[in-house]
Amino acid sequence: MDIPEILNHLGEEHERYFNAVAPPVIQSSNFCYKTVADFRNAIAHETHIPTYTRGANPTVSILHKKLAALEKAEDALVFASGTAAITASVMSLVKVGDHAICVQKPYSWTNALLNKYLVNYGVTTTMIDGTHIENFEKAIKPNTKLIYLESPNSITFELQDIEAVSTLAHKHGISVVIDNSYCSPLCQNPLELGADLVLHSASKYIGGHSDLVAGVVCGSKVRIENMFAKEFMNLGAIISPNDAWLMIRSLRTLQLRIDKAVSTTPQVVEALIGHPKIEKIYYPFLKSNPQYELAKKQMKGSPGLFSLLLKTDIKGVERFCDSLKRFLMAVSWGGHESLVIPFCAIAEENRKANDMPDNLVRFFIGIDEVEYLKQDILQALDKI
Repeated sequence: MDIPEILNHLGEEHERYFNAVAPPVIQSSNFCYKTVADFRNAIAHETHIPTYTRGANPTVSILHKKLAALEKAEDALVFASGTAAITASVMSLVKVGDHAICVQKPYSWTNALLNKYLVNYGVTTTMIDGTHIENFEKAIKPNTKLIYLESPNSITFELQDIEAVSTLAHKHGISVVIDNSYCSPLCQNPLELGADLVLHSASKYIGGHSDLVAGVVCGSKVRIENMFAKEFMNLGAIISPNDAWLMIRSLRTLQLRIDKAVSTTPQVVEALIGHPKIEKIYYPFLKSNPQYELAKKQMKGSPGLFSLLLKTDIKGVERFCDSLKRFLMAVSWGGHESLVIPFCAIAEENRKANDMPDNLVRFFIGIDEVEYLKQDILQALDKI
């Protein structure tokens, strides 16, 4: 099934809802059945047959089908946030006495879950440089149950060799979970490379309009149904039918938006190479990136995000960012708008914990016209 068919048609049964082109928002919290047999069957198959919207909902189920197909997975779950998706996935794989391995500089709430929260429940984590496979080999213990990847990460974009790590992990009976938010399902499909669960902050590219918060988990039917019956139903971090409808709407343009980002972001990066005010550019598809060949091997493109290490102090970073006219200063990414985040705005404790220099600035290229974005960054660099 090709991507346009998934985005525009998969899971949609127009004759079931008055031949409406756009699927409706099924806002009902409760669902009724005419016979005991039908009711019993619904309860027994609550993953996909609605009885109560905390479990399955028809609008949300359409979204599940599309997201699973995009990630080439058997099934998917959608949560109220990316953090909820991360938490449910990790908790589905570890218990008291288990050990996890996680790459350095993950999403801040992943770091908090593994190193501040789960330690209270007897789960330990080793943080490693994930750019070398031998670091994973050295970190494995007899009680290791989980390897957590984020490739690329969302700050300085280090990659892991997903196929190599998955092969190693499975030799030891270890599950591999990967945050694929940077790439979106259109630029990387980790399940095809051996990962067991793939996560997304759907607030980013999948939502695409900066008007919803959600998270996605994709994997095998067995893993997803097990997570549904335990973590999903117990934690209760469900997405509303209205937000699911917004995501279905957003998926219509996902390919257009990703294709544009893959096309325009390298043009902006290229205009900055060699600039005397820039110490380093972080971007996976930069030819000077030591992981460039790995990026080409496992990614279909590199959309949206890049970071700059500026040759200045905090005051210079502030002058630079305050001089930008075409970029909104905000967290997150993946919407229509172009964004900038100076990491010096983040609390010093958090910067140090995630190895963020004071002069590090991250950009997201939205659907704006590329020439005026380039000129805007260049004029702001002159203010340093």
